[in-house]
Amino acid sequence: MVGRDPEGRLQELGIVLPPPPTPFGAYVEAIQSGPLLFLSGMLPVVGHDPVYFGRVGEELSVLEGYDAARTACLSGIAAARSHLGSLNSVRRIFKLGVYIATSHTFREHPKVADGASELLLDIFGAERIPPRIVLGVTSIPLGMPVEIELILEIERKDFADQPQTWRQS
Repeated sequence: MVGRDPEGRLQELGIVLPPPPTPFGAYVEAIQSGPLLFLSGMLPVVGHDPVYFGRVGEELSVLEGYDAARTACLSGIAAARSHLGSLNSVRRIFKLGVYIATSHTFREHPKVADGASELLLDIFGAERIPPRIVLGVTSIPLGMPVEIELILEIERKDFADQPQTWRQS
């Protein structure tokens, strides 16, 4: 059995991260300030290719929404690894925000958000899982069903005074 560190868990679970996402506009995917790594809103894409479109509860089922949240979270994890070099330096996930495009009558937001939460639990373990906020919204960029927000706390002791940004070349 591979160790309980995040990189070992990825191997153990057979999870292959997608390529880090590339921006759809004028922004960076990640910025680090001291021990915190802030990721831009992560969409259900693989690299730069959308995987899902539509609203959960209308064009998409709850199960498809769950998978869209998981896919968006995988993109976030890939962006974090690209910035950090290894997920083993993640001390904890500080915050998870899950934004779901739905109709005003949709009520199963937690089930959709669990696609991201359960992935984080599997990879990082119970001691690192974050508090979360889950919101139903009218629209998400490019017509996608889910956008997630991640803030990670990093263990390194050698932080530069300047914020560090990461941009896909």
